[in-house]
Order: sequence, then C-alpha cells, then structure tokens
Amino acid sequence: MCSCGPSTKGPVDCKKVARFASTLPNVIAAEEHDYLCSAQGQELIRKSIKEHKLNRVIIAACYPQLHESTFRKVCQEAELNRFLLDMINIRGENSPGHPRHKKAATQKAKELVSEAVAKAPSLKPRKQIEVPVIQKALVIGGGVAGIQAALDLADTGYKVYLVEREPSIGGRMAQIDKTFPTMDCSICILAPKMSDAGRHKNIELLVNSEVTGVDGSVGNFRIRVREKPRFISRKLCNGCGECSKVCPIEVPNEFDANLIPRKAIYIPFAQAVPASYSVDIDHCIRCYKCVEACQPKAVDFAEELREINLEVGTIIVATGADVCDPSNLSSYGYLSSPNVITSLEFERLINAGGPSGGRLIKPSDMKIPKSVAFIQCVGSRSDRSKHLYCSAVCCMNTVKDSLLIKEHWPNTKIHVFYIDIRAFGKGFEDLYKRAIKGGVTFVRGLPSEVAESRETRNLLLKGEDTLSGKAYNLEVEMVVLSVGIEPRQDSDVVNRLLHLPKTSDGFMAEAHPKFKPVDTLVDGVFMAGCVESPKDIKDSVTQASAAAARASILMARGKVALDATP
Repeated sequence: MCSCGPSTKGPVDCKKVARFASTLPNVIAAEEHDYLCSAQGQELIRKSIKEHKLNRVIIAACYPQLHESTFRKVCQEAELNRFLLDMINIRGENSPGHPRHKKAATQKAKELVSEAVAKAPSLKPRKQIEVPVIQKALVIGGGVAGIQAALDLADTGYKVYLVEREPSIGGRMAQIDKTFPTMDCSICILAPKMSDAGRHKNIELLVNSEVTGVDGSVGNFRIRVREKPRFISRKLCNGCGECSKVCPIEVPNEFDANLIPRKAIYIPFAQAVPASYSVDIDHCIRCYKCVEACQPKAVDFAEELREINLEVGTIIVATGADVCDPSNLSSYGYLSSPNVITSLEFERLINAGGPSGGRLIKPSDMKIPKSVAFIQCVGSRSDRSKHLYCSAVCCMNTVKDSLLIKEHWPNTKIHVFYIDIRAFGKGFEDLYKRAIKGGVTFVRGLPSEVAESRETRNLLLKGEDTLSGKAYNLEVEMVVLSVGIEPRQDSDVVNRLLHLPKTSDGFMAEAHPKFKPVDTLVDGVFMAGCVESPKDIKDSVTQASAAAARASILMARGKVALDATP
C-alpha cells in the first residue's frame, strides 16, 4: 500500500486500508509505505516476497501505467514471476469517479483491495520471449517534425522510410514566412533539412503515399503503403516547368491557401523535395500538351498505383494538424467580407514567394491596407468553436505578423484583440515588448461583431476593452483571424490502423505526459509534433528528436521481450 507521501496522498487513509487488507483471506502480509516506487519502497517489496515466500503481490497505489512495469521488475528481481502482480489505483484524486470525502474514499479503497485479493488466485505465471528487432523505422508525416525524426534516425545509422501523403515533404512550416521569436526565414531553415532528407542514403522518401495497413507488434511491424502515381518520372524530370506552362487547366492552389490558382500539372512550391512535377489526375483533361512540351519525356500517363510492403521495428507518427476553419463563425465576417482573412492566408500574402510577391494586399481592391486588426483565439478557447484548449502558437504568431507589417509599412496602424497574451517561451516576452514599442496596440477583449461598411468596404469592430471597462468601435481596412490548431480530419485513419487512443480534445494520447511524453500506448510506436498537441516549431523539432532517440534505444537493443501465453 502506497500513500505517496503527505503532500499528495489524497483522501484515502492508507494505514487503515492496510490494516483492513491484513484481515482478508490468503493475505499473508500487508505493508504500508510513503513511497513504494522509491529505492526503499522497492526493497520493502523484495524483502516481503522473500521473507513471507509470497506467490502473489498486489500493489495499491497510483496509476498502473505509471509504475506497473517498475513493480513487475521488482517481483522478477525477487524471483517471483512478474505476471503474478496486480496493481490497482486507490489514489483518491487520480481515480475516476472516486469520492473525495476521506471516509467514503477509504471505504472505496477497501472495496478495490477486496476485489483484487479475491481475483489474485486467477493470476497465472507467464513467460516472456525475446524476439529480434528489425533495425528499420517508419516515419509517418513529412512536416518539420517527421523530417527531423527521420534525419536523426538516419544519422544514427538506421534505415528510415519517410511516408508523406503530399507530392512534397515540408508540411505547414513550408507555408510560413518567418518564425518566431527569431524572425528567421522559415523556408531558409526548412529547405536544407528537406534537401538532406531527400538525398540521405538511409532515408527512402515515399511521397504521394499513405499507410493503409499495419500488422505485427513492437520490433516487427508489417506495413502496407499505397503510393499514388505522379505520372511524372522523378528520375527524368528536371523541373524546367515547360509542362505547366502549356497546361490549360487551373485549380485552387492549396499551398497558397487557395488564394491563387495552380495548373493541373504542378510543383507544390519552388523548394519542393522531390523537385519534380506531378499531375493532378482528378483535374487533368488528358489533352497531352504536357507530353509534347516535355523535352526529357518525363510525363508518363501509364504510371500505375503501387502497393509497397515494408517491415520495420519502430514507428514514429508525425502527421501534424490542421488549422481551424472560421467559416462557422459568422460574426467575424470571414465568408461575407473579402478583407477578412485567416493567419495562414496572411502568411502566404506576406511571403515574397507567395501570390502577391510579399505585398499585403486587400482582396477587395488589391491595395495595401493602412490599418489592420488581428483577432486572437479564433477556433480556440471558445465554446462557439468547440475547442476549449489553447492552440499555443497563435499569440506569438500574431506578434510576429504585426512586426512584419511594421517592418514593411511602418505607418500601418495595428490593433490586436486578445483574451490573454501567452508569451511563455524563450525570447517570447522580448518579442511581445518589441511589438508594443513598435506601435502595435493591444486591446484585451475580443470583438462581438465584425461588420463591413457598405460605403468604404472597411470593417467595423465592436466590443469591450475589459481592462478599461469601456466599449470600443474601431474601423479598419483589414482583419486577420488568428486561427487555432485542431487535429487533422483524417487522424482517425492513422489512429485506427495503429490502435492509438485519442485525448478528449482529439489529439493523440501519450503513454504518460511526464513519464513517457513521446511514447504512445502501443509499444514501439512514438509520436512527434502537433499530432500530440498544438506546439510551435521549436517544440515540434525537440519532440521529434526525443521520439527518434526513443526509437533508437529500442532498435539498438537488437531484441525485445514480448509477453507469451502461460
């Protein structure tokens, strides 16, 4: 029985429960300790097993997923089969539905202990078998987190299959203009990593591909991947772009947030890896003008879908996240006014490689706005959006964006409407103060309404400044909605294939937020980046390296112990 010390033991009277346990049938010894997981606590368990010649052990403590493996190891060290241990959670504040009142909580703990003692005879000894680990890894998702994880594993000497559903790796970071808090060029940081991943001898890029099946277990996963045809030979394509020039079909460009069109034969962006074109077969009319224009004869409409079978020892999931769609928030006028844009659309407009060549223009008249308002927490921390969590990056992304405007157009008036400014990271507070000194006005209180003026097409914002308690009515030429991060719409597919549970907010659940923050609840499967929760680039890269390290440790052992039947 573990009381977990005086500061966190909760309402259960562990001494009383231990005394009760000692009276139950077949209970030879009942011990209570403040910290069973400590060295002293573990020694107490080992000593009791040997002294009393125990053949079953019940640990009544906290979450089994936190320390069950620790106590099983202790049993094994005391020469008791590790599977003859049962662990139950009697910690009041950690046990779902457990009463808070001390008397009721103690009674509930007694009931749990009684049930565990009654079931103890059914515990059977089992063996563990060791199987070799395939020293290859699969990384699902080719954003910055997936790229970093793949590079770390490849540099360690392991073969890595990097699977990306889009025609190029790069993910969301490739769409961003600058990164905070350093204000570095995003693609300048990302492009070398993309290039390294594309030419690394230990990395095999599988773009235009999706994982369709996963079998096996830790150390020996069997993966099925479906690679869609590009209809362009990656070996022959030299990226000249002559095929795209003659293509008559235009469709919305996803990379540029659908602000401008692209051709049906295209390259996602200039720094794409692989640096070859693709045919969007869903929109292609097969006029074959691209075939005639292609000098290297790289266009091949006979290319077929390919099914690939892989065998790997570990898997890292880095499928990223989506940005929230503000279309359902009619009060902000996103669909009704062309001058209300999202922060992702802003990133493409302010980017020199974007649709406007780096000019922040109003879609209504193509002029540079003289006043801009940013509205925070769109899609986050709101009952209306159904996302109650903080998206972590929005505050500092807006601070960065406001500084970008000030650098290009110093006379532009900027207002930021917020709930709280969360500048928690290294260098974040300095960037926030820099924005204030640069003339950016921060107003605490989100607008209740954004309406378009019929005469000027300017935007009228109404709300309350909660610091001064006064109402505001502000007219600006452009509004940027700082949209939050949400789980990918197709995340259920990966979760189902890998049998991974989700948290209440829809992101992938970790084995334990502190003990195993990049491990999933499936052995051998790890995660990195925004698939786990909203986070910035720095944290995504950090988590990717951590996941790669965890996967490397497992593969470096060369073998893994698996539970066997009795």
